[in-house]
Amino acid sequence: MDFEDVLVPAADDISLHAWLFRPPVGDGPFPAITMAHGFGGVKYRGLQGYAERFSRAGFVVLVHDHRGFGLSGGEPRGDIDPWQQVADWRRAISFLETLDDVDVNRIGIWGSSYAGGHSIVLAATDRRIKAAVAQIPTISGYEQSLRRVPPDRKQALEERFDADERGQLAGRRPEFQLLNSLDPGAQAAYHSQGMDELHASFPMPPGVEKPEHITLRSTRKAQMYEPGAWIARVSPTPLLMVVAKTDTVTLTDLALAAYGRALEPKRLAMYVGDHFDAYMTGFETTSKAATDWFREHLAP
Repeated sequence: MDFEDVLVPAADDISLHAWLFRPPVGDGPFPAITMAHGFGGVKYRGLQGYAERFSRAGFVVLVHDHRGFGLSGGEPRGDIDPWQQVADWRRAISFLETLDDVDVNRIGIWGSSYAGGHSIVLAATDRRIKAAVAQIPTISGYEQSLRRVPPDRKQALEERFDADERGQLAGRRPEFQLLNSLDPGAQAAYHSQGMDELHASFPMPPGVEKPEHITLRSTRKAQMYEPGAWIARVSPTPLLMVVAKTDTVTLTDLALAAYGRALEPKRLAMYVGDHFDAYMTGFETTSKAATDWFREHLAP
């Protein structure tokens, strides 16, 4: 399916690179969906299939990359600040409102993983959003790090955080780390076979920066990020949560507990598999659940 490359103006004189999909039939105005990927993720890795499915269902779809990733602007590259990403995403919503073929009263949001957490925060704080999907969302950065970082590494990681802060005070660039490594001894944000499989399934196109390193301070900020604290405030905006039955990244039990705190209208969709299976073996289940949800709540 064809799409248009667009640039969304954001703060600090940078632009977010995005894909704009339009429904193959009809004249509009159409309902719209704004989408983004998770921690260190780029739209090339697994999001095009979702955008195409939503577009074929009659939605204008805008899929942007966060600042510092892909073809979006921003320095340093690979720097992940959740609240900056949320602020940038508001600009993407505003961009959709400027399009003549978009019905500004029917805009939905879809976020996955870290951006699934953003989807919860935005749905709770921006009433321009009329329906939300939070797929395998970050609920509690603190709880996730508490379980995923081995106790014998926690002190060393804290010392690296502190040294990085002192270095930035002295005028040095932020320290960097690998985004993912299968070497358990490597200093990396993830040690996930699933992420490697996702990257192999959706390789980066020529000329687009391959995200392999992120700033160390991104991990510290992730440990401080608590989207689950906002979930009871999403209502009355309809919320769909898509959860893996065996998620070892954003953790299934945290997601189910958060869903229990959410107010109506809400729905839970679960798929068989781990975190990164959402985009591969779980794609049919996850994309259909989201499409049905948006049709139900954003249809004319």
